[in-house]
Amino acid sequence: MTQKRARTAASLLVDCLAAEGCEYVFSVPGEETMGILDALSRQAAVTHITTRHEQGAAFMADVYGRLTGRAAVAMATLGPGATNLVTGIADAFLDHAPMVAITGQAGSDVTHKVAHQFVDIVRMLEPVTKWNQRVEDVGAVPEIVRQAFRVAQLEKPGPTHIELPENLAAAAVDDDARPIEPTQAYLPEPTDEAIAHAARLVVESGRPIVLAGNGVLRRHAAPELRAFAKDLHVPVAVTFMGKGAIDDRSHLSLMAVGLQARDHVLTGFDRADLVLAVGYDLVEYGPMQWNPDGRKRIIHIDTQPAEVDAAYRPEVELIGDIGGTLRRLLAAVLPDGISGRDAEARHATRETLVHQDLRTALLADLQAFAADDGWPIRPQKAIADLRRALGPKDIVVSDVGAHKIWVARLYKAYEPNTVIISNGFAAMGIALPGAIAAKLVHPDQRVVALCGDGGFLMNSQELETARRIGANITVVVWRDDGYGLIDWKQRSEFGRPFGVELTNPDLVAYAQSFGLAAFRPSSAVDLYPTLMRALEHDGPTLVDVPIDYRENLRLTERLGSLSHTG
Repeated sequence: MTQKRARTAASLLVDCLAAEGCEYVFSVPGEETMGILDALSRQAAVTHITTRHEQGAAFMADVYGRLTGRAAVAMATLGPGATNLVTGIADAFLDHAPMVAITGQAGSDVTHKVAHQFVDIVRMLEPVTKWNQRVEDVGAVPEIVRQAFRVAQLEKPGPTHIELPENLAAAAVDDDARPIEPTQAYLPEPTDEAIAHAARLVVESGRPIVLAGNGVLRRHAAPELRAFAKDLHVPVAVTFMGKGAIDDRSHLSLMAVGLQARDHVLTGFDRADLVLAVGYDLVEYGPMQWNPDGRKRIIHIDTQPAEVDAAYRPEVELIGDIGGTLRRLLAAVLPDGISGRDAEARHATRETLVHQDLRTALLADLQAFAADDGWPIRPQKAIADLRRALGPKDIVVSDVGAHKIWVARLYKAYEPNTVIISNGFAAMGIALPGAIAAKLVHPDQRVVALCGDGGFLMNSQELETARRIGANITVVVWRDDGYGLIDWKQRSEFGRPFGVELTNPDLVAYAQSFGLAAFRPSSAVDLYPTLMRALEHDGPTLVDVPIDYRENLRLTERLGSLSHTG
């Protein structure tokens, strides 16, 4: 006779994950998480994905949360497994992506003394989580899981953490212990008085500008932002993490800001008499950069009150759902019966803000190099061909490095959440695991991980994960055999680089060793056909692109000269 399996805290925890609607647990299996893994093997509602490194697991949960607004789980064992999660958790913390980290731990009977692989992970994660808790009573598991998911997904979202010691994971729980069912929380709305105050500022403004951040995408408020900008004829600059909030094909798009010290001049912030900061987090583009004297009139539109900063002192704060707030503000600004084209024509008569100096210069640069046949391939050409190869809803997950600046500057985003950039924590190594997560979320869209060779090799082992689970992504590696961004900054500041050179394996052969199809263009003209072959291949692929980063300094000089003559 088969003995009935006792219900454990680990199996209760997994039932709670299912009740939360958690789709994925990403992890490297460990001895102290075996009980949870066993429970996952019997829980059809939650998919476990084995990764090749805990950092990859954390980045997958991070990007999944950023794209969906829901928390996935990154799980690791104690000690080095848990510490390997920290970079991805910190990235989610500063980029406001919901995720739940779960770590195993040594038995609770030994954590008061020196024990094998034991470090205090709860204390270690305090600075980079919204909430974290060690399970000390197995009866509290449903409450702890509910709190972890609730806090992770509430505005502003971010990571939370649960630690489950191995002896408690194996402990028996009552058969009638049940998950706590999730409930729905709704954001407040600004008062009529606040809306009227903001509307007066907009009406009185001659040169308003919108600074749109990550919150616009997080709250799915791009349609309302685009309608607001169009009907009031207000130009929009986006942060790196706000790309896609406005369609970059629009004449109202000032593209992304945050590279040059004088971006605020190029995009017109210095001439603006009113800045509408919409879904903007200070970590994305420091207010001292665009409001150096602290005297700008600012309207803050976000889900949370403004952070205190000498250069960011909003005159009015509209706190609540971003999309609903923009609809109400637009209605308050427009005269009765004036809408659509009539409103745009009315507001187009106000003093023109810039200056599309930055937009014009960047797009001219892109156009000039679109047919360039130089070798190695120039960044402008690489960006132009990638944009041409992808559809409006296809996704680019950018790693961190020199290529990120080119993506933020030149790659046109047409739809929200189609350009994913880590710019709060700015963690190298995010693109490949992040692209895997993006493909899980959007299986019908093409997904590209755009990496430098430095960032790619930090988590390149996840190529095997992509192949194993059938995540048909394309990894595009801009190869310059160095840490290109630091080289760029060193040359700008010191006139020469130091300590940034490296050597690479044959990246095509390397990818093929994982079972991927891999390609390398033979010339600049061959780049677009090569990208198309990779994107159309049935399976994950890699494209090795030799890149000419001598263009970095030319871009710096070009934009610098514009900012001083504008």
